[in-house]
Amino acid sequence: MLHVLTREDAVALIKEKTPRFQPKTETIASADCLGRILAADLTAGEDLPAFDRATVDGYAVNAADTFGAGAAIPAQLEVIGEILMGEAAGFSLRRGQCARISTGGMLPPGADAAVMIEHTEQADGLCLVYRSVAPFENVNRRGDDLAAGAIALKKGTRLNSAAIGILAALGIDEVTVFQKPVIAVISTGDELVPGKPAPGQIRDVNTSLLAAAIREAGCEARIYGAVADQRAAIEQAVKACVREADAVLISGGSSAGARDLTVGIIDTLGTAYFHGVAMKPGKPTIFGVIDGKPVFGLPGHPLAAYFVFRLIVSPLLRARMALPPERPLTVGTLAENIPSNHGREEFLCVRLREDRSVVPLHTKSGVISVLSEATGFLRIPRNAEGLAQGTTVEVYAL
Repeated sequence: MLHVLTREDAVALIKEKTPRFQPKTETIASADCLGRILAADLTAGEDLPAFDRATVDGYAVNAADTFGAGAAIPAQLEVIGEILMGEAAGFSLRRGQCARISTGGMLPPGADAAVMIEHTEQADGLCLVYRSVAPFENVNRRGDDLAAGAIALKKGTRLNSAAIGILAALGIDEVTVFQKPVIAVISTGDELVPGKPAPGQIRDVNTSLLAAAIREAGCEARIYGAVADQRAAIEQAVKACVREADAVLISGGSSAGARDLTVGIIDTLGTAYFHGVAMKPGKPTIFGVIDGKPVFGLPGHPLAAYFVFRLIVSPLLRARMALPPERPLTVGTLAENIPSNHGREEFLCVRLREDRSVVPLHTKSGVISVLSEATGFLRIPRNAEGLAQGTTVEVYAL
């Protein structure tokens, strides 16, 4: 008999019973930080750019010397040199002077703007400027991108290619990130086989599905593999995973049938705190603690296992890495009525159309292909009798 909790109460209880599941950090090379979560605000140690530089090919000028310049009466400036890329100018500009400069070149002292080469003509040591420029036009000023001391990347940032580009620009070789929690995955069931299944057998989907979801969440997956529905074998697997990992996911064996052993094993090796969550899919979810480590019993159906990971397990992992709660991907308008009178909070895969209408993708229990067809999923509150067509709904990314 399942004694169900609401999802909110389940998540709160998990947090309460796992006080040791706290953020840990490590310092790694910036070259190895792709996908990692920044553990502290990262400040710029220098101005970026470090000098005023031109954003066009043309001439470095004092903007005041070009005021009033036009096609009929160009400004005439003396060309006193050229500024090469990667070099500082060996001269300063006085009023009435200019210098050739390329995009990215360092403005010389006395210059505060750049004139595009298309608006100039050079002859006999003079540059004829046919269009005026304002101070700092066509120029990136020192610190325009980032000023020294400014926050370049915030704590909790998942370091992607763009973030790594910022690290490179600032000359940062090492960063402090959250350690990846190690999450072990065990799949249980006599019917699970590698390779081609015989009649009555199935492939082990959940190991691959959950391992990928764990990695997407920024954690490290430790795969134990499939275990037959034998109490001694499952206990041995759980003990090994508890020793090696920070948390354990046991897929299958979470219902209330005679061969559903997970809750009893957790309660024997540690303490099972709940068996049942008022959600669909995912009602027979189990949570317990063994040797201070969280252990979850997930349904065997892949779609249910996926949603339990996203909605029950993931909040604990996000808190471990100091990530904020997950937010909706977008909002849209429901394209049709959705009935729901299960007395449980329901989660339904949906497709988002270009006009931002939301189409529910109804499916049977145990079907997984709907995940590849969906844009995301929506939530139906447990006390609602469905959602009416035209309702504005929040869509979460899969």
